[in-house]
Amino acid sequence: MRHNRDEKRFDRSFSHLKSMLANMTNDLVMHGRIKTTTPRAKVLRRYAERMITLGKNGSLASRRRAMAFMRSKVAVDKLFSDVAPQYKERNGGYTRILKLGNRPGDNAPMSFIELVEGAAAAAEAQQAAKATKKTTVRKAKAPAKPKAASGEKKAVAKKAAPAKAKEGAEAKPRKAPAKKAEKKEE
Repeated sequence: MRHNRDEKRFDRSFSHLKSMLANMTNDLVMHGRIKTTTPRAKVLRRYAERMITLGKNGSLASRRRAMAFMRSKVAVDKLFSDVAPQYKERNGGYTRILKLGNRPGDNAPMSFIELVEGAAAAAEAQQAAKATKKTTVRKAKAPAKPKAASGEKKAVAKKAAPAKAKEGAEAKPRKAPAKKAEKKEE
């Protein structure tokens, strides 16, 4: 019986549940926003906010407690150096849940869970910067080819193609009547 037990297990063992929540916390810290089901987001919020509070403390003991739960050195470093300092003046409420509607396959309620204020904006700015870098690299590569040379090749190809088509069109009707004439003679 589960009388007076206020925890959601999602039909998983405790070790699996802890791993799932640690991985989701890592993703939230690294990306600033993740898409998941609404019940999972509500449970994740407790753990993510605890980790940000540890990051605000900044002591070695806090770093070790965060590392014991998250098990990702990269995520813990980002938490302590980038994410937590943005919330120095804020007392809790570091995450927000935005409901999206139901998933088409199984009708599960879906939502975004994201870091509030600066961290979410910083993550979006990083994604925008990556997108602009990709487009500028592509634009720089495109003008490297000379336009006159490629235009000449296209013109030569267009002139050669109709000539081949005419030759092929003339050859087929000439052969076909000859075969019919041979069949009639036999």
